[in-house]
Order: sequence, then C-alpha cells, then structure tokens
Amino acid sequence: MPDFLYIHIPFCVRKCIYCDFLSVAYDESAAAKYITSLCKELAVRKDSAGRLKTVYIGGGTPSLLSGDSFRQLFHCLRENFRLSDDAEITVEANPGTIDGPKMHVLLSLGVNRLSIGVQSFNDAELKSLGRIHTSEEAVRALELIKGAGLTNYSIDLMYGIPGQTMETWKETLSQAIRLTPCHISAYELTPEKKTPLFGLLESGKMRLPGEDPVLEMYNYAIDHLFAAGYEHYEISNFSMPGFRSIHNLNYWNRGEYLGAGAGAHSFAAGIRSRNMEDVARYCAAADRGIIPSAENVPVTPAEAARELIFLGLRKISGISKVEAEALGLNIGAAASLLQEGYLEEDHESLRLTRKGLPLSNAVIVRLFELLGL
Repeated sequence: MPDFLYIHIPFCVRKCIYCDFLSVAYDESAAAKYITSLCKELAVRKDSAGRLKTVYIGGGTPSLLSGDSFRQLFHCLRENFRLSDDAEITVEANPGTIDGPKMHVLLSLGVNRLSIGVQSFNDAELKSLGRIHTSEEAVRALELIKGAGLTNYSIDLMYGIPGQTMETWKETLSQAIRLTPCHISAYELTPEKKTPLFGLLESGKMRLPGEDPVLEMYNYAIDHLFAAGYEHYEISNFSMPGFRSIHNLNYWNRGEYLGAGAGAHSFAAGIRSRNMEDVARYCAAADRGIIPSAENVPVTPAEAARELIFLGLRKISGISKVEAEALGLNIGAAASLLQEGYLEEDHESLRLTRKGLPLSNAVIVRLFELLGL
C-alpha cells in the first residue's frame, strides 16, 4: 500500500513556453471549486494509502491557492489520512506568488519543504522562458522564505536556455549558492512537442545553445555545487547532507505512490493509473464520488525491468544488482558499456560514470538492447 501521496494543482498565472505539464489559467473561484472536488477524491481514496511518509503538492503553481483553500485541503488530508510524525510535506511555489501571510499559513499547516521554480537569475533568460518573475523578485521570495524560518527549501534551475552563456550560467549558480538552499535541481531545457518553445525553435525564431556548451554547463554545475558542499545524488539533483527529496527518491526507486487531482498518476499493486486531465470532467467525476480514473495499466515483467533501469540509473548510486537479477536481468550483458567507460559496477550496484551521466538516455537505450528489452 502506498505511503507517498502526490497532489496536483493545475493552476498557473501563465503557462511558460517550455511547459508540457497539465495546467490551466488561474481563477480564484475555479480553484476553490477544484479544491472541493479534490477533497472529495481524497476522501474516496482514504483507504488506498498507508501512513504517509511524504505529501507533495505540485502543479501548476500550488502557491497561487488562497489561504482558505490550503486550510481546506490540509483539513481534508488530516481527516482522511495518517501522516508520519516526520512526514516530508512539500509545496511547489513560484516567486511572485508567495508572501508573508501565505508563508504563515503554509507553516501553520505543517508544510516543511518548499520547491521554488526560479530557473534563472538572469532577467533576459527569464523573459525568454516566459517566466512571470524577475531575478530580484526571486531573491526577495527566497529571503522571505528564509526569514520565515523554513530551512528546507529547494531551488529549480535550468541550463541550455536560448541566449544563455557559460558566464550567465555561472552567475545563476553563484547566486543560488549565496542564498544557501538545502537542495538545488538543475535541469537541461528539453523542448517538448506541442509547446510554444518547440514551434519557436522549429521556425528558427529561437536557438538553443549547442551540445558542447550545454555539456560544459552541466559539468560545471556538478563540480561547482560539489565544491559548495552539495551531494550529487541524482542526474539533475543536488542536496546538502540530509536534505535529499524523499518523495522523488521513491519515484526513482520504483516505490508505490498515490496521485490525486486532475492528470495525477498512481502506482500500486503493479498497476500504473492516471486521472482524467480535463479539469471540468475531473471535478464532475469526483463530485459524484467516483474515482476520476482515465487509465489503469498493469506493469508487465519486461516493463518493470525497463523501469528499474531508466529510473534507477538516474540515481548516482545506480541500480541494485539483487533487484535487477530478481527481475531476470543479466547484468553481465552490459560488459561493453563497462569497457567503454559509460557504466561502472561493484558487487552491489551498477551505475553511470561521470562520462555516462550526460549521455544517460543513449546509454540506457543501448543497455535495453544488450539486455533484450
């Protein structure tokens, strides 16, 4: 039974040009109605989870919710679920959508971790991404969070942005480190089809930095963050000791989790399921006391093996040989990737090398082929 809960809040002020997550324009009355429907889904699912180790409220931009909506949601959570005394409770937030009163509400409700979507401390880069905040507003928001007494917060950063240079990336990282977050996520900008960014790149109106500069940015982040005391524990994630994301580690470990909200995914008892994405249809189903499921798919043994590899190799510690063998995988088939220096092993695990990390997708595809997956 899952003891990790994800809750999706699909509202944003404005959708960024690179975003392919489920989101809709924020309207306070629509958001209030959504929270009421969400609470009805949570009540129906109350026996579907164990004692919760994490609650992760993502989006969208959850920090847009009013104080009353947050209070309603957390009342529902505590009425229907058991939370561990040390549960990690995360809310995603964007600069410009969080202030002193909002911080007070979140802390009073037991939120003990924030994930802040900064992306860059360069105003030109923020504008090119369609972000609604400035670098100055991001700094103010992070200082507000620190001033409120919250120590466990993460900053999301992005590299490979149109117009970004090595120099501006170094400045962004340095500014992030000066703000002393316990956790930093550094993601390469990946153009997804059906996003405005993809169209702009296809038309030539925007250009991404080349492969070599992007690789240099990634390697610089690894070295610079390590020098500042951060542990590199996942391809794109770095933390101070003791501050790894417990919720996300469960995903990479193929742990079970329950998802609630429009478009949310769940994984339990060998079945992956997904809720309806259309917010109106989702709310209508939840209001009738129906689990708003759009899809329920059993995971085959071959799919479980592939998941173990492409999720587990995201971790710097890699995948357990015992778990791999339990799924029928012959790790010896990876010999050529070991010889070429893309993978390394010890008696317990198989993992990507520093050479293999930036080429992880290609390495994993080759590993699938070698393993007959």
